[in-house]
Amino acid sequence: TMHLLLAILAAAASACSLLPPTIAAAASPSPDHPPPSSLTRPNTHLLAPVVLVPGSAGNQLYARLTESYTSEYFICRLWRRGYIRLWLNVLELIPPLTRCFVERISLVYNSETDRFENTRGVEAEVPFFGSTEGMAYLDPNFRRLSVYMDVLVESLRAKGYVDGKSLLGAPYDFRYAPGKLAAPAANIFLEHLKILIEQAYLSNGERKVVLLSHSLGGLWVLYFLNQQKLSWRQKYVKHFIAISTPWGGTVQEMRTFASGYAEGVPILSPLLLRKQQRSFESNLWLLPVASAFGNHSLVVTPKKAYSASDLQAFFNDIGYSEGSYLYESRIPTITKELESPGIPITLIFSHNIATPKMLIYGEKGFDEQPKIVTGDGDGTVNLCSLSAVIEKWNRTAGQVLKVITFSGKTHKQILTDNDSVGVILDEIMRETLFPDIWHAM
Repeated sequence: TMHLLLAILAAAASACSLLPPTIAAAASPSPDHPPPSSLTRPNTHLLAPVVLVPGSAGNQLYARLTESYTSEYFICRLWRRGYIRLWLNVLELIPPLTRCFVERISLVYNSETDRFENTRGVEAEVPFFGSTEGMAYLDPNFRRLSVYMDVLVESLRAKGYVDGKSLLGAPYDFRYAPGKLAAPAANIFLEHLKILIEQAYLSNGERKVVLLSHSLGGLWVLYFLNQQKLSWRQKYVKHFIAISTPWGGTVQEMRTFASGYAEGVPILSPLLLRKQQRSFESNLWLLPVASAFGNHSLVVTPKKAYSASDLQAFFNDIGYSEGSYLYESRIPTITKELESPGIPITLIFSHNIATPKMLIYGEKGFDEQPKIVTGDGDGTVNLCSLSAVIEKWNRTAGQVLKVITFSGKTHKQILTDNDSVGVILDEIMRETLFPDIWHAM
């Protein structure tokens, strides 16, 4: 989604109300957990390698505009050749350049191949694979406005981690989703991620890798792990740390499909952004699922209410009937069973922030922005989604699971706040200082 982008631009210019009682204790911070950054600096020769997997819109994308690129907008035709930063160029979010941004970054569904692909004349590329350079800041020309993983990256460097050696980044084209109908870009990412993990293991003295994800990145990592044999997972991966993962989707995603979402930025048109937001295959992946949200009404109009089980009717009524096939042919197979991967996992998330749990549309329909009824979550992801896998994974024999929660830190703030970054850092450093003790806890 574009939520991260829109938060950046803004800076520039009851299913989900409670933790399930059976897991509330497990989701509380351990009373003997050390305070942030209390672990001493280790011998850098003993560091467990870390691979960072960002969330949606959490890494830079480049694109080459070829001779076949054209545009109905004159201003977009002024830059018709060569390389551009597809994501993020803050200046392109300012109208009228917003039209160029939407046109170039949008995907197109090809009915002949049954795959999503780039807009004609746009060849997207993911730069800096293996490095954290493309995810520390999203626009190097506006670093203060586009900071993403920089605070965490710098904290790890202070502990002795070296970018490209013991600290690696796995950026990807976040517009796509995996699965049987995945685009080549999605399959290539999964292949490269496997190679990156194996290389990190070998080049760091055969020490197992810590996988750390944020948001959508957690869904990608879980999907990837469950595509590998258990013997491979146990050989190469020491620990999976999943931060703010929308295991069951979000109500907010229904808003992006229905009326577009500009996060209150007055210079942006939600309806213009809606075109781009509907085109992302990964946004289908982020729609709410019934296993997390039950049969509660998530979108309400004067004539009808829609739950997570009513997506076909929802797509038809918002004027996006093709969305029904695109969703049903791709998403249920990757959201139905969120199987635990059989390696130690730490889930970290925040809640106690007002988060959309119901969207109410009036007589003017879906071209108007809805009234919002809020519930618990991290401001973007609902609590019932953040915690959706805990009860099931706690019941899975042999699955080591730890849950750490914060209060009042937003979906993105959890990566920049000193307290939460300190706790994340300590979870990583335990694999270096106390690799066996942690798993006996």
